[in-house]
Amino acid sequence: MPATDESLAPTASGHALVDEIAGKIRGRIMNGDIPIGAQLRQAELANDFGVSRTPVREALRQLQTGGLIEVVPNRGAVVRVPAPWEVREAYEVRAELESLAAARAVSRISQADLDSLRTANQEMYDRSLSGQDAGKSSRQENDIFHTTITRVAANTRLARSIEEINETFPRNVSAQLLVNDERHREENYLEHSRIVDALASGDIEAAREEMRAHVISAGEQLARWYERRSSTVFTG
Repeated sequence: MPATDESLAPTASGHALVDEIAGKIRGRIMNGDIPIGAQLRQAELANDFGVSRTPVREALRQLQTGGLIEVVPNRGAVVRVPAPWEVREAYEVRAELESLAAARAVSRISQADLDSLRTANQEMYDRSLSGQDAGKSSRQENDIFHTTITRVAANTRLARSIEEINETFPRNVSAQLLVNDERHREENYLEHSRIVDALASGDIEAAREEMRAHVISAGEQLARWYERRSSTVFTG
């Protein structure tokens, strides 16, 4: 495969180049372009990015240290399948952080923000039914929903902590759940609606509890998906 538009500048210094390659690979994994369980072949990646194998090898080691990939006997580097308990632990923490963001947003949110949240929720629902690129589109709208609340909360450290957890697991999986699971799609839409209603009414405790329950529910759905997937991803 020839170098793509993601090709990296040959003049980049050693550490910067490795970091940049790691970031590109991470982005592909998070978007689902490289699915969980997929092999990461150094030669293909090096050709794709227009670099030698050495920085690619170092980038893969960096991602392995971060837990995103692992080395499997007879397969080499593959995208790691998160353990369900890891997902549940992460979402337990995320639920507390996002519930704090929702509580802080109550006294700061504007009508324009509320309108944006309602629009994002409706478009997320509608696009999850659209077929082509439904997962990508619904993920974007879901991100808009949650990042709007975090932005309105106006706490930079809180926002960074939430983003760190969000980048722990591939983002496309949650979106595919909305596309492929009708019940989960309906529940997610209603949960978002209740969060917006609580924000609009100025009810701090309701906003806090609705967001906490929503994130815990989303984490449980994701953990169950990984439970099912972990039993099949390396077979065959």
